[in-house]
Amino acid sequence: YAQTLEEAIRQANAVAYGNMACIFTQSGRAAREFRERVQAGMVGVNVGVAQPFAFYPFSGWRHSFFGDLHPHGPDAFLFYTQRKVVVERW
Repeated sequence: YAQTLEEAIRQANAVAYGNMACIFTQSGRAAREFRERVQAGMVGVNVGVAQPFAFYPFSGWRHSFFGDLHPHGPDAFLFYTQRKVVVERW
């Protein structure tokens, strides 16, 4: 467990995978900084897992990315764009 926001971001970004990261906080500032700086394709704020709904058309960032194109619809044309889905509960 991370004791500081900086440590949480550092731990999340230190792994080779970038599929999902989440943070539990009461601070809007911490939530905003985490979701902007963490290197993950899906980000949860006060949610244990950003639910992989069918309309999330990509697999994540870094080594969590499978293949050479996003597999669903228009995202296949956005290969050079790193997208991020943020789910928050307040």
